[in-house]
This record gives sequence, structure tokens and C-alpha cells, in this order.
Amino acid sequence: MANMMQNKKQKGSNAERELIELFWNSGWAAHRIAGSGSSRFPSPDVIAGNYRKKLAIECKSTKSKNQYITKEQAEGLGKFAELFGAEPWIAVRFDREEWYFFPLRETNKTSGENLVINLDKAKLLGITFEDLVK
Repeated sequence: MANMMQNKKQKGSNAERELIELFWNSGWAAHRIAGSGSSRFPSPDVIAGNYRKKLAIECKSTKSKNQYITKEQAEGLGKFAELFGAEPWIAVRFDREEWYFFPLRETNKTSGENLVINLDKAKLLGITFEDLVK
């Protein structure tokens, strides 16, 4: 079980690093906040920006067709973004798919107050990386 959790954590870290590289290759500054999920203060996984805008991003990578974001993660992202003066975004990378981005305010809540993004919704309503950095 511990090995499975380590692999999941490693997959998430690798996805965050991939996203950082995409931003830098597109002329944006970006930084991964290591251990963002374990801090007692709210913090996103990635911050990115250029001369026009700043983004605070919660990153998720999954093999599943659904990705859940906890209420606490969403609230923390919103609070950090507000204090930092950044736009709060959720980025999801489904296996064998490109990155899809959603403004925090446009994500759907499940009955348990968690946010859910599924692959079909991502393809229909998500913003691609290329559109995000235009």
C-alpha cells in the first residue's frame, strides 16, 4: 500500500514538472511548490505568470475517467489566489490525453462538496494549454 501511494505521489510530481516545462517553453515563468499538499498554509501546486497575468494552479493527474478535488483543496486554492492576486485554476492530465484547465469558479461540486472533473467534460469544456497561454 505504501508503495502504491509513493507511485501516485511520484506521478503527480512528474505531471507538475511537465507543466512547469510547458510554461517555461511558452515564455512564462513557473514554479512548482514542493509539498504543497502538506503545508499548514494554503498553497497551489504550481504558480505561473507573465507580464499580463498570474495563475495559481492545483494540478491533478489520473488514470481514471473522473478526477476529484477536495473541498479543502479548492478552498485553499481560492484563498491563496485571492491573497496572491492570481487567477485560481484546476489543471487535469488524464492518461494519454493533453492537459485541460478549468477556472476554479467553473468546476462542479458533487453531493459531498468535492469538485469533480470527468474526461468527457474536460474535452467539451476544458481549456487546452495552448489556449491558456495565448
